[in-house]
Amino acid sequence: MPKPSQLPRSFARLAWLIACSLLSACASLLPEARTESPSFQTFQDARAAIESLTPMQSHVDDVSALKLGPTYQPNTIILSYPDIVRRVLNGSVLTKDDLGPGILRCINARDACRGWEVNIAKINKARTGGFLADFTNFRRRSETTGWRFNALILLVDDTVVYRSWGGQPEIYEVDIQHNPLGPLQDIGPAAITRR
Repeated sequence: MPKPSQLPRSFARLAWLIACSLLSACASLLPEARTESPSFQTFQDARAAIESLTPMQSHVDDVSALKLGPTYQPNTIILSYPDIVRRVLNGSVLTKDDLGPGILRCINARDACRGWEVNIAKINKARTGGFLADFTNFRRRSETTGWRFNALILLVDDTVVYRSWGGQPEIYEVDIQHNPLGPLQDIGPAAITRR
């Protein structure tokens, strides 16, 4: 039978082991971040919206009804005529004859032409390793999932003359950091910088 003075020490060790095992299994305590699109839940939804625009027929009101453009998409870049010319012809060996009819109409319209570069994303970033290894900085595992979508819409006098789209339909990235010294790993560079 253990002596009375050893009982609190044994109890403290047991409590510490239980706490460590519980904390190492608590992935829900790890940080998580999310970027969401205000209008589209999937890449396919955003693509279908852009493809529903008909060049030379769709109006700026149709674009607004689809929740595209600067009013509905906060990361939309508004392009002026010089911005559009730079993007289309910058350093290119293309001539005007090589351009599509919508882009050519936009360039010929000069200041009546404007464009929107729409950038939409839904990204989830989560640390997925064990809590104790992550908290003590020995091992960190992060997963990034989601999608990114971008589109270009050119308008002349409020009529869509050109539209195109691209992006990443599926994102899955895993980042694993292993620090053998744990919380002491960053002390070396910090000590060198101070000198």
